[in-house]
Amino acid sequence: MRHLLLAALLLAAAPALAQTAPSHSAEARRAELDRLFEDLRRAPDEIAAQAIENRIRTIWGQAISPALALLMRRGVRNLEANAPAEAVEDFDAVLALEPNVAEALVLRAEALARAGEPRQAAEDLRRALTLEPRHFGALASLSTLLEEAGDAMGAFRAMEAALALHPRMRGGEARLRELRRRAFGEAT
Repeated sequence: MRHLLLAALLLAAAPALAQTAPSHSAEARRAELDRLFEDLRRAPDEIAAQAIENRIRTIWGQAISPALALLMRRGVRNLEANAPAEAVEDFDAVLALEPNVAEALVLRAEALARAGEPRQAAEDLRRALTLEPRHFGALASLSTLLEEAGDAMGAFRAMEAALALHPRMRGGEARLRELRRRAFGEAT
């Protein structure tokens, strides 16, 4: 009888235990991301910054299931193969299954921009930034879209925000100087 009671208690507690494990895992990821973003701001050079960026992207990727990771990789391959419509379909599938994946939104935005849909791309980037406000890639992509739309000041501000998070972003300082010149008419 005691064994049955113990089994019943364990079965009743299982859903609660299952719910706390993912949140703890999410909390651990968030804490590690906090530390990595601080390290990224203080990275001594581009090589160190790239290693930290890679670790941040790895953690972002760990938040999804293997099946979604497979769809994401297929979408990236389609982007690399210059097949943006197919890439959009892949990222749509990811987002249909898990709508709160910032990286999928950023990649779908890239595919949408390449497919000639800059407004939809900008919407995806803004949504990604709502989910992960520190997504420097989303900010840099938004900067490019705003520049292409003729909004030099918006492009400058988005790139400035990206560099506040990732000061050693490859090509970031040169891009910011050019955007500053366009937005303010300042000499570089």
